[in-house]
Amino acid sequence: MLTINRNGESTKIKKRIFIGLLAASVLLIFGIILSGVLIYYNKFGAWYRYLLLAIIALLGLFILIVGIGLAGVVMTLLNVRKFYGLEGLMNDSLNVLFPLVLALGKILHIPKDVIKSSYIEVNNKLLQSRSYSIKPGDILILVPHCLQKWDCPHKITADASNCRHCGRCNIDKLLKMSNDYGVHLAVVTGGTLARKKVIDTKPKAIIAIACERDLTEGILDTNPLPVMGVINIRPEGPCKNTQVDLDKVTEAIDFFINGKESTSIEKS
Repeated sequence: MLTINRNGESTKIKKRIFIGLLAASVLLIFGIILSGVLIYYNKFGAWYRYLLLAIIALLGLFILIVGIGLAGVVMTLLNVRKFYGLEGLMNDSLNVLFPLVLALGKILHIPKDVIKSSYIEVNNKLLQSRSYSIKPGDILILVPHCLQKWDCPHKITADASNCRHCGRCNIDKLLKMSNDYGVHLAVVTGGTLARKKVIDTKPKAIIAIACERDLTEGILDTNPLPVMGVINIRPEGPCKNTQVDLDKVTEAIDFFINGKESTSIEKS
């Protein structure tokens, strides 16, 4: 996956960053279980030992379930095979361990945006391993208001049709794309309004354009609803005159409608 940093430079986001941190999270939990076993065989009274045994059993069951989900994720990403019926478990495993992954990344001094970009890449790749045939009217494109030129007097957060199609920003082409395909498009100012649009529209798939933080939160919030994330381009920094790769949005629409695999996300 090629993305653009806030200076307008291309950088390659690797899925292995997030997957590696996931593996480290599982090993950490396993280490906790092993420590519990060692403590169990120490000189504690019976009541403490039974309590500790129950905790060890629960953690062991947790790591088994999560391990199956993560194994499915890794094998899917490696194109070894597709695990039909385990999509929910795979998504839940990623989401449950996400806070721990961020904590490990902080300890290892890995920037949050790098981890979140990697997570978005993993999420998109998992979606691409599945088959979709969704009607255009059931697809929602969520667009951040910062794509509009900051000095434009025609505010479009209440109604995107207020756009005057001057062509100064990507909103014009996104609206045309929305009309051509027959998909819904909503311009939002943040997560609260985005969630309201999802509730009102009730889509079966979402194409979300945003920064790493907002995209990650949106994917986690709407799970298990499929969300294809497109990271915005920030040549002037965050939240001001941002842009988007329109080809990626088109490919995402085609994928959800026709099941075509997008070529915009490279293997890494």
